[in-house]
Amino acid sequence: MEFRVLGTVSVVSERGEPLPLGPAKRRSLLAMLLLRPNAEVAVDRLTEALWDEEPPRHSRTVVQGHVCRLRTLLDEHRAAAHGVELATRSGAYVLRLPDPGTLVDARRFEELLRLARTRHEPGEAVALLREALGLWQGPAFAGTVGGRALEAAAHELEELRLVAVEELAGAHGRLGEHGTAAAVLRAEAVAHPLREPLIAALMLALGRAGRQSEALDWFHRTRLLLADQLGVDPGAVLTDAYTALLRADLPQDDAPTAAAVLTAPTTVSAADVPQLLPRRPGGFTGRQPELAALDRATVGAPGPIALITGSAGVGKTALALHWAHRHGADFPGGRLFADLRGYSSTPARDTTLVLRGFLLALGVPAEAMPETPEAMGARYRALTAGRRMLVVLDNARASEHIRPLLPGGEDCVTIVTSRDRLGGLVASDAARPVPLAELPAAESTALLAAVLGEDVVAAEPEAAVHLAGLCDGLPLALRAAAARLATRPHAGGLAALAGELADEQARLDLLNVEGAGVATALGLTVQHLPGPARRLFRQLGLHTGPTLDTSTAATLADCPPGRAATALDQLAATHLVIESGPRSYAVHDLVRLYARSLASEPDPDGLLRLLDH
Repeated sequence: MEFRVLGTVSVVSERGEPLPLGPAKRRSLLAMLLLRPNAEVAVDRLTEALWDEEPPRHSRTVVQGHVCRLRTLLDEHRAAAHGVELATRSGAYVLRLPDPGTLVDARRFEELLRLARTRHEPGEAVALLREALGLWQGPAFAGTVGGRALEAAAHELEELRLVAVEELAGAHGRLGEHGTAAAVLRAEAVAHPLREPLIAALMLALGRAGRQSEALDWFHRTRLLLADQLGVDPGAVLTDAYTALLRADLPQDDAPTAAAVLTAPTTVSAADVPQLLPRRPGGFTGRQPELAALDRATVGAPGPIALITGSAGVGKTALALHWAHRHGADFPGGRLFADLRGYSSTPARDTTLVLRGFLLALGVPAEAMPETPEAMGARYRALTAGRRMLVVLDNARASEHIRPLLPGGEDCVTIVTSRDRLGGLVASDAARPVPLAELPAAESTALLAAVLGEDVVAAEPEAAVHLAGLCDGLPLALRAAAARLATRPHAGGLAALAGELADEQARLDLLNVEGAGVATALGLTVQHLPGPARRLFRQLGLHTGPTLDTSTAATLADCPPGRAATALDQLAATHLVIESGPRSYAVHDLVRLYARSLASEPDPDGLLRLLDH
């Protein structure tokens, strides 16, 4: 049995299979116990880690439930045979591990790093350091809800990982493998462009490999970056490396000590960079495949653009913000955010005003603001060219509204969310689509549990699944249903609410909270459709089959098949219908009910045409 925190928090059985840990809060609780194996961890400390804000009244019950499920899972996989036990103490829990250095990957990483420092033979150090770094499968403590304690521990482990990378490069250098040393350092230098000891080590490795011009380019690039973002000159470690390169006097030991690295200034403070992200979305759950797709879409290409698309209320903004907060440390140059209001009850944001806000956040004073949109765009691209930044453009409707807001730096990442597929952005700007579908049943019930409490869902598991199905797995609908139940404590439980939602005539009204609900969100999409597509959409309420084709749509709308095909493509582009095959489309129940609600009076002719067809 093995416990892993260097990546997604997980437990691997003796057969090498990951155990089904469940939701992020349970992983967070396990991670907190793994921070202090064989030591008591108070329930209050666990509660702080599981809830960013004020915990709910039943938080202790939730913690007990997670502990109970973890204990059952460990027992089912013979944890006791390995000496592993999750024990309860008065007001605390303790995870007993006979040998944390073997069972926990972070402890094994630290031990391998310590052993590598005792080896005088560089080949042995290389082997140990590569084994240590091979334990990393992603950012430390991924898959948790975060929290100060875990974020601090993750930062400490990340610092140690960078130290190991630098020491690995130093060991390769002592073997005379300077090109390999430079390759080891370059990937980290791109991700951490303000870490001066790292850049200095890369410069020296490149110089020894005979690539002096490339080494000097790194110095000048970093000097400009330090001046632009921090207003400071390069420190001694960087200038010494620069001088050595100019004199062709390269010291043999190019690996900075761990103490020097850890005490050197390496990051940008929050006051020096723009941080415009809204707060982390509460109750976010699941979406692991989509988060992994975002990880893939935001690496590799210069200036990558990830395009999150999906229907109204499917959780595009929540996914983008959750990813952005989780990867905050990857963007030392700052994070920008703008709601473009492409699908909104208010007019769409003017691109020039968004640019002005971005420039103000980047430090351009109002009195020095460029006068024309073109000049603003040029200044914006120049300011972002030397940064490692994240730009989130939320709720976009058209590609032409996005292009002026794309940053200029190849190390910048842009995330766009839209109800439209935005094929133009894919074609001309190589945006990588990350489609977002409705939540599957397990994640839908997990979302209900995140809002209502796991004890509520655990008490009526079948009703929770039924309720999730009535909400079509749509996060907006699930949250509205949960809010309705949470604010009406005497109206019954999940089964009672599911019974109310089963009435199709009342379902959309029930899924409305303070004027915001499924019908409102769908209405904002429909109002931006072209006329023929809007007319066809109103007719979709008559169709109750699982799918419809172009001929059926043409019959409903009483129009030629070609016009119906164009309208269906426009509906599919905004995710009001889902392409299920060639010329075949599916319509979710909530969308069909909303289409039916738009008809001011029944259309007997349309129904007769449909039956005739």
